[in-house]
Amino acid sequence: MGNPSITSLIQTGTKLYLDSIDPNLVEQNIEWGAVGATSNPIIISNLIRTGRFDDQIARALESGLDNEAICWELTDALVSQAQSKFESIWEMSCGNTGWVSFELDPLLEDPIANIPHAQRVERYIELGRKWARGHVNRMIKVPATPAGLDALETMVADGITLNVTLIFSERQYIAARDAVWRGSQKRESLDSFKSVFSIFVSRIDQYTAEHCPGLSSDAQGLYGILNAKRLWKENHRFWEEHPTPLQQEIIFASTGTKNPADPPWKYVAALAGSDIQTNPPETNSAVAASNQSFTRQVDAMPSEAICLELDRAVRVEHMEATLMEQGVAKFVAPQKQLIATVAEKRTALLTKA
Repeated sequence: MGNPSITSLIQTGTKLYLDSIDPNLVEQNIEWGAVGATSNPIIISNLIRTGRFDDQIARALESGLDNEAICWELTDALVSQAQSKFESIWEMSCGNTGWVSFELDPLLEDPIANIPHAQRVERYIELGRKWARGHVNRMIKVPATPAGLDALETMVADGITLNVTLIFSERQYIAARDAVWRGSQKRESLDSFKSVFSIFVSRIDQYTAEHCPGLSSDAQGLYGILNAKRLWKENHRFWEEHPTPLQQEIIFASTGTKNPADPPWKYVAALAGSDIQTNPPETNSAVAASNQSFTRQVDAMPSEAICLELDRAVRVEHMEATLMEQGVAKFVAPQKQLIATVAEKRTALLTKA
């Protein structure tokens, strides 16, 4: 059963994705019109804690897998289950929608491990090949870190469909897009070539709240939106000049609001009208309950005065460096927590047995 508010959002041209692979939430969001989903270690860890997948973990324990191997087996199984729910959408769209993202090992970016750059690049490529093999509607999620960026060209040339994540700046976006384009030119055909670039939004507004306190009340909380719209515009310009059978799209990510004063659909409304919104379950539920009617806003920029104020206030290089440091930490820590969660579950299940 559809929902009037979400239907109005989709009618603007937005493709709705779910930032979860919880089977129950996937079912609900597909009913609302979602056409894709994404996963990460936090999502998997939270699902394990529900106890709903204890039987699968118990079977993995019986087969002698260690905690890290169980993490990846369960992640693979849950992403595959979500893929099956979206596969008919993928088929009907000829591969333009219906994707589920699978995140490669965040521990490759662990500063404590201090893995050499070249080794990390090769490992991204190896894992991309491994986890993409045999899956028609699985996107491989790679961060826009130096090693992640350097792995993109080879992975795309290999035929892997990518979701380049943790993008905060134009520099990162252009580096990722150009690497993806170079890789696509090494394919025999572009018929199945698909890529997306995940632009984080609300984290940027957290940055300006902390580092740009002098912004006017009219400008504060708008740089994330302005930045996302500019990158969306540049992405459309590039692919109009380099047309492909499938759309190469921006994902508007980090769309859950962080400021309690903001309505939960702040970013949903501001970015309505094109490409993909990957929204947390809570955001989609708030939209569904909102009675809002959404209109296309993705190409409506703030006033010239606001844009000038924001551009003067935000030091983009500092913003990127700060948010990438935080982003990598938020990338690595949840994977360690996931492994710890499996360890706790192992103890509980073995004690119960």
